[in-house]
Amino acid sequence: MEHILHPFGPVFDEHSRILVLGTLPSPKSREQGFYYGHPRNRFWPVLAEIFGEETPKTPAERRAFALRHGIALWDVLSECDIEGAADSSIRNPVPSDVPALLKKAPVAAVFTTGATATRLYKKFIEPKTGLAPIPLPSTSPANARLGLSALASEYRKILEYTE
Repeated sequence: MEHILHPFGPVFDEHSRILVLGTLPSPKSREQGFYYGHPRNRFWPVLAEIFGEETPKTPAERRAFALRHGIALWDVLSECDIEGAADSSIRNPVPSDVPALLKKAPVAAVFTTGATATRLYKKFIEPKTGLAPIPLPSTSPANARLGLSALASEYRKILEYTE
């Protein structure tokens, strides 16, 4: 069990229409210094599929891609105790200050990636914002039951808010 402080801040600007929240960056994402950084995580290929673009590879390309499409990125937790990347092992969760971010960006919808992010958002953040999350399946390699096309089908929901 390791105590993790979120190592990087949210990605957003004045054009961010949706906020996508994971749980906490995985060890690989922390290593890269950016969201959804595990090489087998399908988040970026899924977004590339639904927007009809090439998959962004570097953190700089990913940041630009997200902002270009009105997507803000962050995580539900700012810190917790966790074993590796196992959401099921999370103890002592501390929520991120999502209400403060929502005052800075014109976010119309909040999407949570995975069951744990959704559960923690509903427990800690929704009571403060009154904004219900729109759950999306996890794109983590641990969620192998859904293929890329099934994930893309679910993630198309964000297009209602980004165009």
